[in-house]
Amino acid sequence: MAALRARRTLPKLADAGAPLLVVEDLRTYFKLEGATVKAVDGISFRLDDGESLGIVGESGCGKTTAALSLIRLLPANAWVAGGSVRLYGIDLMTKTEETIRRYRWREISLVFQGAMNALNPVQRIEDQIAEPIVERLGKEHDEAVARAGDLLELVGIPRARGRAYPHQLSGGMRQRAMIAMALACDPAIVIGDEPTTALDVMVQAQILSLLERLRRELGLSLILITHDLSVVAETCDRVLVMYAGRVAEEGPVERVFAAPRHPYTRLLMGAFPDIASGRRTLEVIPGTPPDLRNPPPGCRFAPRCPAAMDICREMVPPEVRFDDGVRVACHLLPPGSPGSVLATDGADTGSMASAAARPAAAGTQDGQVRSSAEGSR
Repeated sequence: MAALRARRTLPKLADAGAPLLVVEDLRTYFKLEGATVKAVDGISFRLDDGESLGIVGESGCGKTTAALSLIRLLPANAWVAGGSVRLYGIDLMTKTEETIRRYRWREISLVFQGAMNALNPVQRIEDQIAEPIVERLGKEHDEAVARAGDLLELVGIPRARGRAYPHQLSGGMRQRAMIAMALACDPAIVIGDEPTTALDVMVQAQILSLLERLRRELGLSLILITHDLSVVAETCDRVLVMYAGRVAEEGPVERVFAAPRHPYTRLLMGAFPDIASGRRTLEVIPGTPPDLRNPPPGCRFAPRCPAAMDICREMVPPEVRFDDGVRVACHLLPPGSPGSVLATDGADTGSMASAAARPAAAGTQDGQVRSSAEGSR
């Protein structure tokens, strides 16, 4: 951590000994048609220097809202209702709108999902990359444009192509230009919001390889939002599984992928193709996610969970942390449990209580997660 910290200038109020990013009990709500939508409802996580965190889950589970809440880049009908976001020990949630603008792009930047929609169609690429350098770092325009050319070459685009407009670039080049823009102010954290969704498989691989190279070379920390579990297996150190605005499971990628403990994580992985396992059919998660204007009491996954018990429908499950760095919010894993799913009376846990839901034996996890990633590319 110290080596990475030494490579960048910290904010004036930073605590040099504090973790890079600590999010605690973050709650973000939307006002919609006379109702309150609890899109993010009490999530917590940590991101260390140089670390890559993948956030996964079904559409509408709150992944993007959680990421945008870090820098309060939210729609007019949304607000952060509670919690704290500490960057180098600085609580960003206490900052005014004018103050928090100083942290956007300079400390935390964002690669949007659709580059064609995010880029200005009537402005040259180099000018768009230069803009945050002028606005946030106070550089002269000519110096900023020169820096924009350097960034384009860093992401694999010839400097001369900076004179092009977005429609004159391919989808992959536009996404690379978005990454160059995200790097313009040398941020500590880059958030990738589905950065490869609209691209073909070969270009996806190139973009992911680029992000991984930049993370190593520049000492970046990365938050990657995606539906693609193989992307997380390939590029991330830790994975956070969200469901209906809450955290279901979080931990090191090799641990969670080798032995998912939450029923939702297990079903989510079963719904993803893996040719290495020999499995010919995909699992289907029954039902639909809950309406977050009126979410169910207790565990929000209970109406769809094949292992649900009466307590699941009545009480919110506590988060339980295990010695291997995994935390799970599930009544099948109560505080004090050894880490394997408990047998339940009257509940058909099926494969939920099988060895696939227990911690894998030491020495096998890396091979298992590599097999999963390689088989699903």
